[in-house]
Formats: sequence, structure tokens, C-alpha cells
Amino acid sequence: MSMAAALERIQQIQGTLGTLNSSMGAPASAEAPGRTGQVSPAAAAEAAANASVFAEALSNAGVTAGGTDASAVPGVPGLAGPAAPAAPAAGGAGGGSASSVEAAARKYLGLPYIWGGNDPAAGLDCSSFVQHVFRDLGYELPRTTWDQVNQGTPVASMAEARPGDLLFTFNTGHVSIYLGNGKAVDAPQPGSTIQIRDAWENDGNVTAIRRILPAGSSFGAAAAGAAR
Repeated sequence: MSMAAALERIQQIQGTLGTLNSSMGAPASAEAPGRTGQVSPAAAAEAAANASVFAEALSNAGVTAGGTDASAVPGVPGLAGPAAPAAPAAGGAGGGSASSVEAAARKYLGLPYIWGGNDPAAGLDCSSFVQHVFRDLGYELPRTTWDQVNQGTPVASMAEARPGDLLFTFNTGHVSIYLGNGKAVDAPQPGSTIQIRDAWENDGNVTAIRRILPAGSSFGAAAAGAAR
């Protein structure tokens, strides 16, 4: 299993566990009040299989019980190497503005969230949505949030966020696009659609903020004067 596949598998398993935890209403490490603690054989078998895959993914990614190889785990806050600039998509130099970011995002409004989805004709997940929006603007981003969080340049706080910045939350497990004026757009969760919403992100729950488009572009000039 390649490192990229291992990290993506880790992210998928974490997403599944998070969905299960939300539906149960209790942390994975604690037994929910009122539950007997009994686990069905099928659930136990699935948990064992996931644990095995997770351990294999960690091993292939360079993480062992004795410690972590920081250089081998890109995309994890605190373990990532230097930020990498977003690569211009093939055939384009890359560009955009605050308004063009929103216009590109609006083309996907109403599409269903599909975990692992990468087909605009069917549905997208959060990182695939971001990838498609910036590809439309001429920038090629990696597929997963773990890699996207290393792109562009860091932004220190929400007070400094500009329209078009990427907002990472849930320990980099989710990404949305900030639109300014207290709004953001994302592919939120199973059962929901891509939508523009009130930005609930703040300095207390944001893992990282990344600026993809360069400050010298038309984006930078437009965003600098946009209301936050």
C-alpha cells in the first residue's frame, strides 16, 4: 500500500468512526450511558478488520508503536513539512478573484455529499469539492484534506481570513471554502448537499487556514477589499 493510499485509508476509517460515534451519541473510547456494552459478532468482526487495516496503514505511513516518523506523515498538523505551493493545472497558469472563487463553487451547489465521491455527475465529498473548485480556477490541489492542508500559505486566524481561503476543521478531517461576510461553502456530510451557509468556523475549532491563490493575483487585490 502506498503512503498516499495509506493516509487516504486512515482518513476514510476516521470518517466512518466519526459517523458511527455521532449516531451513537458517545465517544468511541467510552461506553454510552444505558448501553449494555455487548457487541454483535458482525460489529466485532468489522471493528477487527478496520483495526487491522488501520494498523497496516499506519505502518506503511511510517508510524509505529515506538514513535512517529514526522517526515513520513505529510498532511498531519504538527508533523507536516514545509508548505507546498498549489500547482497550476495543466494548460493554465492559475488565477482568479474573490468573486470567481464563489462563482466556481456555485456550479456545484445542490450536489449530494458522497463519502469518497469524485464525480460531479453523482456527488462529491468535502476535499473533492475543493479540488474541483480550484481546478476550475487553474490550480491543481491534492485529493485529500491531509494533503490539501499543506498547500498554499498559512493564515494565522479567522480575523485574517479572506474569501477563497480554505478552512480546515475536525483535526483536518473536513475542509470548507471561506466566502467572506460570515459565509462559507462546503460539502458537509452524508445526507446533505453542497451549500453556502453561515460560517460556524472560529479560532477555537479551526485546525488550519490556508491561502491557495497568491496575494499578487487578482484574487488578492479583490479579497483584500472584501468585507469579512
